[in-house]
Amino acid sequence: MKKNMGLIDRIIRAVLAVAVVALYLAGQITGTAAIVLGVFAAIFLVTAAAGFCPLYVPLHISTAGKKSAANKVS
Repeated sequence: MKKNMGLIDRIIRAVLAVAVVALYLAGQITGTAAIVLGVFAAIFLVTAAAGFCPLYVPLHISTAGKKSAANKVS
């Protein structure tokens, strides 16, 4: 699995996930919204930790940036 997420993308996802958890714990989101946002927060945390987003593959998106030929590892 080749990483397709850059550092900024990963940080944004982690911050959003933490924000959702904080809103839930503060009682600002409840019910169905809390469940849906909780699922998205979990997905964001997993993809941020892995550095790979499966949705980026069919869309041919990569925020990882380009590596020079000298930095590539076979």
